[in-house]
Amino acid sequence: MNMETKSGTRTARTRDVALSAVRGLAVALIALPGSVLCFCLTLVSVALVPIGVGIVTTPWVLTGVRAFADWRRLLAARWGGVRIRRHYRPLPADANPWARTFGMLRDPATWRDFLWLPADMTAGFVTALLAFALALYPLEGFAIAAGLWRVLPDGYWYGFVRVTDQTSAFYAAALGVVLLAAAPWLTPRLLHAHFRLTGALLGSGRGELAERVRVLTETRRDAVDTSAAELRRIERDLHDGAQARLVAMGMDLGTIESLLEKDPAKARQLLAQARASSAEALTELRELVRGIHPPVLAERGLGDAVRALALRLPVASEVNVDLPGRAEAPVEAAAYFAVSEVLTNAVKHSGADRLWIDLHRAEGRLRVTVTDNGRGGAVIGAGSGLAGVERRLGTFDGVLAVSSPAGGPTMVTMEIPCA
Repeated sequence: MNMETKSGTRTARTRDVALSAVRGLAVALIALPGSVLCFCLTLVSVALVPIGVGIVTTPWVLTGVRAFADWRRLLAARWGGVRIRRHYRPLPADANPWARTFGMLRDPATWRDFLWLPADMTAGFVTALLAFALALYPLEGFAIAAGLWRVLPDGYWYGFVRVTDQTSAFYAAALGVVLLAAAPWLTPRLLHAHFRLTGALLGSGRGELAERVRVLTETRRDAVDTSAAELRRIERDLHDGAQARLVAMGMDLGTIESLLEKDPAKARQLLAQARASSAEALTELRELVRGIHPPVLAERGLGDAVRALALRLPVASEVNVDLPGRAEAPVEAAAYFAVSEVLTNAVKHSGADRLWIDLHRAEGRLRVTVTDNGRGGAVIGAGSGLAGVERRLGTFDGVLAVSSPAGGPTMVTMEIPCA
């Protein structure tokens, strides 16, 4: 049994070395021509920007470079266990060539790609090729010792051994034995070193921190603007609604006081009017409070609050909730108002006659999906309700994704990190 275990271990080690060698050769054969081509095309296209030609070609070239870099990120994850995060700034879907060109050129990730290409065609190529060569190089030493040295040029070097006769050929074979013994340890590590080099250059590093600061600055500004707009709305609603009714009620009460002895019938009429005004003011205050934080959300949680929203919709809806426990109150409020805005947009613009709402939490994220069977064509753009939803979610590091082909259906997915 012990012998079988050793044999299996030896077989697995040989397989790993062979697999690493083949992968190193594949990466080397692709890295050199691919990196050279991408580097030259990028250099020429960017150089042609001042005369206008590069305005048209640069977006296409940089998109190809990003595709090549993404493919190498995939190989690094699958073959080397090195995960390289992708951080490209999004571009508007309707951006013209000028905006696309300079938007991509202002992206720090573009210049990381450009600096990675010459390193990949040199150091990256060498490390990948060494992973392949190290597995085969010992065979040359054995062949030299077997008599190949006789047909080799005088003073042939095998590694650091100068082969001139049979004795030195045996030295070459000894070096081959050492390399063969080291191959199971060195070959996978050389391939891993190649992918670590790729990750060090393609990965964001300090750029990731700068990008994070940029995103946080934008979301903080959006949160401040949203809060200011919400405060203005509350102030306006109070001024034009409940406050005006309370002022009118106070005037009516003053008139009633003066009419109690002179005209009791008129006083009773004004008293009834004041009572109606107080009821209307109370209703408006309740509506205002519900707009700030719905009582059903505070008392019964997000699932029941969304069910209550769906019951008020003029179209048929189906709600599926799978939420073990409750999230933080700010997260629930953000998710509630985001769902409310998405449902309002669907009812107003989609022409749908049925909606499906799914809420569940997994892997520390709250995910909400709203699907309708409307006409489709929804986009996240300036001035749209979805852009406001995206800003609201961005305050909590949330994301919004929209799938809405022409003819429908439309699926809006929202994710918010939560404990």
